Amino acid sequence: MSGPLLLMIGPASERMLDRLAEVFDIRHMPGGLESFPAEEWSIVEYAYVNCHGGVPEKLIRALPRLRIISNYGVGYDNVDVETAVKRGIVVTHTPDVLNDDVANTAILLMLATSRNFLSDNAYIRAGRWPTEGEAPLSSAVRGKTVGILGLGRIGSAIAQKLSVFGVEIAYHNRRQRDVPYRHYRELVEMARDCDILVCVAPGGETTRGIVNRSVIDALGPNGILINVGRGSIVDEPELIAALKVGRLGKAGLDVFANEPEVPSELLSLENATLLPHVASGTKETRDAMGDLAVDNLIRFHTTGKAVTLVPECRAMQN
Repeated sequence: MSGPLLLMIGPASERMLDRLAEVFDIRHMPGGLESFPAEEWSIVEYAYVNCHGGVPEKLIRALPRLRIISNYGVGYDNVDVETAVKRGIVVTHTPDVLNDDVANTAILLMLATSRNFLSDNAYIRAGRWPTEGEAPLSSAVRGKTVGILGLGRIGSAIAQKLSVFGVEIAYHNRRQRDVPYRHYRELVEMARDCDILVCVAPGGETTRGIVNRSVIDALGPNGILINVGRGSIVDEPELIAALKVGRLGKAGLDVFANEPEVPSELLSLENATLLPHVASGTKETRDAMGDLAVDNLIRFHTTGKAVTLVPECRAMQN
């Protein structure tokens, strides 16, 4: 159809494309900027993004009429928000709709890792039970202290769900919140006092490598690290080194530093439980995320105001 030009960076479902096609003239950018016709750069007003390469400064500067970037996902470190804000470009994301499934996945990883689910599954499939007897004992969750790095929407959902597990909950945030959990100003101190560290913090330069060797060593040889936030939060080489020699007990990871590539050393470790970034990967949640990403574009087109702006852009619609 004839409508404002929408640049699609990354995949979208048929459900999303059907709705978008009713309003926009869709153009896909399968590769880098060079894969998109140069003669159309100057007329792009809308952009949708769902990929790790995202929308860097170079792309923003190449699109002089860009008005909005709709990001598929709650995390938006794949978009150069600072450059967008300077240009008056609205950036949106898809918060809240994925809280439940991501929180469930964090707890799934915590239970699977502490209770040796993967190794026990391999044990029985290998026929070892009849010949070798009972599998090695695992660790209970009840009575443990769980520290949450990032008590935002998802972190709060995790804490709420954990209340039935008989654990003590602590958290580390940039600012203290009015919640009944112990707040730690220093992440290292919380890691030292907890048995399980659950990472839900957003990506970006302010959190890059925040879970470093000091934090990992503070968690210790009996500790468990769970990450459903961003791979960049954790110093991955230090994590691998600690798991290999037992300075860290176990890890349950849904995210990695250079997705979809995962270090071969990590793949070979029996004390690491790994998932391919699927914390929000249910049909119901992905449909809801897609609906919200589309709602942001269509609402902005029709009213000039989007639904769920990233915090840095909220003042632009006040």
